[in-house]
Amino acid sequence: MKEKHQKYFQELGRNLRKLRKQKGYSQQQLANRCDVDRAKISTIETGKEDFVFTTLLEIAGALEIDPKEILEVKN
Repeated sequence: MKEKHQKYFQELGRNLRKLRKQKGYSQQQLANRCDVDRAKISTIETGKEDFVFTTLLEIAGALEIDPKEILEVKN
């Protein structure tokens, strides 16, 4: 992952963690709902994963939210 994009992935991860917790899901429960590994959820939440957009769409669907809620990045 390019270092210049790291802050965006970290912000996205923080958004995802907050939204997941608001829904009351553990990382494993969310992973099961969107058919990805729990480890992938963890690496996304910590900003270490350069994930593909389809994964984001699956996660948003599992959380029953609009993907833009995860993508909100404050400058």
